[in-house]
Amino acid sequence: MMEHAASANSETEHDILIQEAKKDRAAFAQLYRMHYELVFRYCARRLFNRHAAEDVTSAVFLKVVRKLGSFEGNSRGFRNWLYAIATNAINDHLRTKKRRADAIQMAAQQLDGSVSAGSDSDHQEIGLALKRAMLALQPAYQTVITLRFFEKMRLVDIAEILDRNPATIRSQLSRALTYLREELKSVGCVEL
Repeated sequence: MMEHAASANSETEHDILIQEAKKDRAAFAQLYRMHYELVFRYCARRLFNRHAAEDVTSAVFLKVVRKLGSFEGNSRGFRNWLYAIATNAINDHLRTKKRRADAIQMAAQQLDGSVSAGSDSDHQEIGLALKRAMLALQPAYQTVITLRFFEKMRLVDIAEILDRNPATIRSQLSRALTYLREELKSVGCVEL
């Protein structure tokens, strides 16, 4: 019972901080520190590149600072709003084929460079194949897989973030997993 009360109090404090951040730089800085890791981790999982993730995360928070005044909602809505902005920023970053090809090449180089004589090369090959397969997916499919399996979100939360029906998200997730399975099978990596 006490844990629920503490959680509710924390949510209320977060809601107040969001409102204060609209007009106070120090409050925004606190909000930024609270959410930076969440946004960065999501960007890194989608982009497989630390520098690109840092750049996109910066772009996300620039947009947040510009649009915060128009945000109406609570702390849960704020988190979903951040994910939606980050999803759009990531998709913009990957929009060109060159960037996408560069991301795949960078992932391959990072993994190839980390293989050493005593390491678990099978595990690293699977990781490389998964990175390549993920980057080969359409951005919408990358998004639902990342939010569902890496960010461990429920389908209803993903639907809210992406402003779609949960049934649509379920369908996209199913198609994405089918494509991912086919891609991994085609390289002989994993029997799923």
